[in-house]
Amino acid sequence: MRFKKIKDQINDKYDALPKNHKVIANYFIDNFDRIPFLSVQNISEATGTSVATIVRFAQRVGFKGFLEMREEIGQNLQSLIQKKEIFTLVDSIELKNDTLTYVANQDIDNINDTVSLIDRKSFNASISTILKAERVFTAGLGISYLLSEILSYQLNQIGISSFNLRHDNSSFKEQLIYFGKNDILIVFSFPPYSVETIELARTANGKGIKVVAITNKNASPVTKHAENILIVSSKNMLYTNSFAAISVIINAITTECALKNKTKAKKTMDALNKIVAEQKLVIS
Repeated sequence: MRFKKIKDQINDKYDALPKNHKVIANYFIDNFDRIPFLSVQNISEATGTSVATIVRFAQRVGFKGFLEMREEIGQNLQSLIQKKEIFTLVDSIELKNDTLTYVANQDIDNINDTVSLIDRKSFNASISTILKAERVFTAGLGISYLLSEILSYQLNQIGISSFNLRHDNSSFKEQLIYFGKNDILIVFSFPPYSVETIELARTANGKGIKVVAITNKNASPVTKHAENILIVSSKNMLYTNSFAAISVIINAITTECALKNKTKAKKTMDALNKIVAEQKLVIS
């Protein structure tokens, strides 16, 4: 069988899976590094599904059965561990009472997991959609609002007309009436998922506006209404979401857009730098 990362295989098949298979798929993705040490009975108990269902899930994803899938996950993890060497902290550091090291390691894991989770076809398609758009609107609530604002700011810095939907005098859906047919929407949706953000994506999608969703898993509610989905790991020791890996995706999107349209990006950045220089001159 042609080698492919297991998470990619699960993601590729996810939308077509039956509901009980999606439960198993979510468990595999969320506990990927534990699978090689679990029996099919362990997973059956954890997911509330039968052993036979887990075997059928493995077959549907592209394996002869659970044992073959578990074995390849083990091999896949060994490969990932080797690649992670550039992102490791010193193992000898005592983690007890060392929150800084613990949080740093967790964010390193988030970044590595995200690099593995991101579907490159979806990423490239998202870039293409952004570059073809007349205007790019970004949206989110809570910490997602701050992240959407950063993405909008960075896109403007490289010459892409972008606006962050504000949540003040009018609702997201009210602001949607100003969208044009060539505009796109990028939504950030992380636990606890905002109903208003999901409804915005649903309505935009229904109006034929292309939606790009940046979220934490394929099973998150907003993915049903997005043309392109970017999965980002945001695990945190607190109830909030870590934004380390999300920041990486924001930078990657902006950088790739700039590289795809170097002339426009350079022209915009030069103009902005000139304005900044003039302002400093006036102040001094």
